[in-house]
Amino acid sequence: MSKPIIIIGAGINGLVAAADLAKHGKAVRVLERGPTPGGAVRTEELTLPGFRHDVAAMNLSLFAGSGFMAAHGEEMANHGLEFTPIDRPFAQALVPGDHLGVTTDVEETLSSFHSEADKTRWREMMADFPARAEVVGGLLGTPMRRGPLAKFLWKSWRKLGTGKSVEIAQFLATSPRAFLEENFEDPRLRAALASWGMHLDFAPDIAGGAIFPYLEAMAGQAMGMVIGKGGADTVTRALVKMIEAHGGSVETGTEVTGIAHAGGKVTGVTTDSGTFAAQTVLAGLAPKHLLRMIGGSGDARFDRGLTTFRHAPGTMMLHLALDRPVPWLADPLGRFAYVHIGRSLDGAARTYAQAMAGLLPAEPLLVVGQPTLFDPSRAPEGKHTLWVQVRMVPAEIKGDAAEKIAATDWTDALGPMTERALDLIEAQAPGFRDTIVGHRAVSPLDLEAENPNLVGGDQICGSHHISQNFLFRPLRGFADGTTPISGLHLIGAAAWPGAGTGAGSGFFTAQTLK
Repeated sequence: MSKPIIIIGAGINGLVAAADLAKHGKAVRVLERGPTPGGAVRTEELTLPGFRHDVAAMNLSLFAGSGFMAAHGEEMANHGLEFTPIDRPFAQALVPGDHLGVTTDVEETLSSFHSEADKTRWREMMADFPARAEVVGGLLGTPMRRGPLAKFLWKSWRKLGTGKSVEIAQFLATSPRAFLEENFEDPRLRAALASWGMHLDFAPDIAGGAIFPYLEAMAGQAMGMVIGKGGADTVTRALVKMIEAHGGSVETGTEVTGIAHAGGKVTGVTTDSGTFAAQTVLAGLAPKHLLRMIGGSGDARFDRGLTTFRHAPGTMMLHLALDRPVPWLADPLGRFAYVHIGRSLDGAARTYAQAMAGLLPAEPLLVVGQPTLFDPSRAPEGKHTLWVQVRMVPAEIKGDAAEKIAATDWTDALGPMTERALDLIEAQAPGFRDTIVGHRAVSPLDLEAENPNLVGGDQICGSHHISQNFLFRPLRGFADGTTPISGLHLIGAAAWPGAGTGAGSGFFTAQTLK
């Protein structure tokens, strides 16, 4: 009997790779250290019975539009996958009482703009979006291997010409601030779009971050968003069923402690329950854990690159059970899936700088998810769940930018930082605290303890700055997921195309093994 392909980690990339390979007749075995599969794509009752909270990922738009779903969407639906469409994807809470929102209704979106020039520019960008998205989105969906990349670049150049190709290349290197100030005059709109850059470690002044505010704004306007019906784990449950339907297995509570190799080839893995032989191993690991498990690849540059791989600042999560909707001062905010709380572009820059300096930010950026507005099945009748990311926060605390929190460890700082975040919501929604009937606060170190790949609470498993993205993710020469050890592949958010629910690295790697 041939040896199975062993996949370390039942995160979304590992499950997608396993499902695709199993569908094509490969023997696959997924080993997961945690008690449940899914990684960041899980849903649990974290506060009170009947309140289902997405543990990390809530927005499943990338998965819905992924290459894997294009190939296997019908089967996934047969295994129970169901999405809930969102027509009001995101808004920005600015000065209390003021907001700016993006919906799939153009006129509704523009009604929250204050500048006629910005309205005109928005329409122009929408008109240009299909052509630009074909190139930018196509790049994000292209494996960083010589053949596919060369084919994509040649095709794009033939279609666009040199001038337009150079313009897009410049755009890919542009900071959020430069892009937003060049295109929009209203600081409210700039703040609203810049918040998306912070999701992927792009503060306003970091080169290469313009792509994310642009794509989220235009895609949100054109297509809205999707979340999982009943919870994000609808994806995980369907993937596990698909794997098992084709003869594969997903084994939880099994921790891989080492990856065996000899003569430059992978031979198997060791776990806390035994040793398993394999000719191919897909490792859904943060780089430092990959290095720990192989004990050295024999390639000094590769090993050094895994050691120096840079992680983004941490995230703190708040999961709240509410007995009624959030009483926003700006009433329209009660109709959006995501509400970012942050008043300005400069405020986002300060928050990032403070976190990078090891300080608890005085006004962290909040990402407030309101899934039960669109999917009431996640909570008891008339009740709601609230999903709050507190971005950015340091894993190691050196002080407090507001000079109010004395604690320098998360055991003691978690409570005061929770109050700081709740204060920011309360300022936008007086009486908000009175709606809370249950809560769970999760520090960056709590996130890492549950999932070691979230180093320092970094939910994107590595900065996406230009020096660590595209051909350089996780490092130059290995952006296709291969390693110096034959048969060993890196998948997950640390590999190209990086974080998100699109599961690109798992799907790309599966394509090379069939």
